[in-house]
Amino acid sequence: MPKVTFITPTGERIEIPQACGTLMEAAVEHGVEGIDADCGGVGSCATCHVRVAREWLERVGPPGEAEQGTLDFQDGVDECSRLSCQIELTEALDGLVVEVEPL
Repeated sequence: MPKVTFITPTGERIEIPQACGTLMEAAVEHGVEGIDADCGGVGSCATCHVRVAREWLERVGPPGEAEQGTLDFQDGVDECSRLSCQIELTEALDGLVVEVEPL
């Protein structure tokens, strides 16, 4: 199980040493501030919007078409933006760092 680090809107770093499921599920399970997950992880609400650290973009990969459609309706979206509910945690993402987008 990979270790992931969330940087909250207040600057707090929350490290989850053995995260599993999706990035959103790990955040919710550990009470990460700023991840509301209102839609339950189906990618329709963007309340789990994160910015992936640039050095991780290639490994995480780009958003899919449906995810990009949801992001297109949000403010503050850039090339690092992803919905954490759409990022499945694998060993390849061990050490991943993301910033939580303020709601």
